[in-house]
Amino acid sequence: MTERFAGSFTQQEPLSEEAIAAAEEVMRHGRLHRYNLAPGEAGEVALLEEEFAAFTDGRYCLAVASGGYALSCALRALGVGSGDPVLTNAFTLAPVPGAIASLGARPVFVETTEALVIDLDHLETRAVETGAKVLMLSHMRGHICDMDALTALCDRLGVAVIEDCAHTMGAAWAGVPSGRHGAIGCYSTQTYKHINSGEGGLIVSDDAALMARAILLSGSYMLYDRHRAAPPAEAFEALTGEVPNVSGRMDNLRAAILRPQLADLPARVARWNRLYGAMEAGLRGAPGVALIDRPQDEAYVGSSFQFRVPDWTAARIEAFLSRCASRGVELKWFGADRPAGFTSRYAHWAYADPDPLPQTDRVLATLIDMRLPLTFLEHDCALIARIIREEAARP
Repeated sequence: MTERFAGSFTQQEPLSEEAIAAAEEVMRHGRLHRYNLAPGEAGEVALLEEEFAAFTDGRYCLAVASGGYALSCALRALGVGSGDPVLTNAFTLAPVPGAIASLGARPVFVETTEALVIDLDHLETRAVETGAKVLMLSHMRGHICDMDALTALCDRLGVAVIEDCAHTMGAAWAGVPSGRHGAIGCYSTQTYKHINSGEGGLIVSDDAALMARAILLSGSYMLYDRHRAAPPAEAFEALTGEVPNVSGRMDNLRAAILRPQLADLPARVARWNRLYGAMEAGLRGAPGVALIDRPQDEAYVGSSFQFRVPDWTAARIEAFLSRCASRGVELKWFGADRPAGFTSRYAHWAYADPDPLPQTDRVLATLIDMRLPLTFLEHDCALIARIIREEAARP
């Protein structure tokens, strides 16, 4: 009898009763705006910022309306403007070059390795060629490059690093939390990320001047003293007439939903990694399938799974995807000619006028991707792996 998977690759877990109760409390008192507080009240957003700063071992934190806003805010805080080149991974999602282009800046794409991380040799070449002084480093699908080597290279080149940690909240490199190697770390709380408020973002940095600019950019007016994870008042004094208000604040309702999830994140990470381990065990040695090796220094969050089929033609991949879909296994392919859903690649973003990147093209042409939501159990992953193995064995 042919097995079939009946679960959903896009269904998230329901919010906890604690998160629902926290949301109800905010809705009952009606003070949704982060600066609309009762006397003596800290507010859910300020408390979330304080807790997330502690979670990442960061000095300062700002909660904003989306992960994409966090990226563009970080660029503005670093002074990126129209026409400026900004380095970024070729293997990323559209909001990353979108944040760069939204400022009129120019995305400069860097090759991707078979480990799905940025190619450091090509990064150096592109930095020298373009004179770019900012790298927006995307930890795409949770894969973290050698952050010690990257940091040393960027320090030598005078390149400031923004870490896009949309897929690595809760991950680390060599014991340092993701987002804490560069000048600024940006995180997403969109539904498919590691904590879920529908939309939302967080920014972390130890740099008082950068964070003061980010807080003013987010629309703090003169109310920055109501933040609990912000730089001291003197960091703002020379900036208040200089930095524009580009409103993108998080509200108290979303923060209330996020705080219980943040407290539970280490347990969620452990569950994701058990799912990832089950999928990896099930696919190891599958015909034609190449798994992605994870470095020893990388503490990852296995919320998605990638593998390559390096010797397959496009026609064979399309037939394989169709057969898996008919058995309930929803896979994404980064080598398709056209964008599909959330899946696209650098060559599809004509607004960025990308140069051809043959190494990245070769890697993405055979790259398969799937979500591992926490609605799955380990036996679900074992079943999915069996289906993939069977279909991969067919010519």
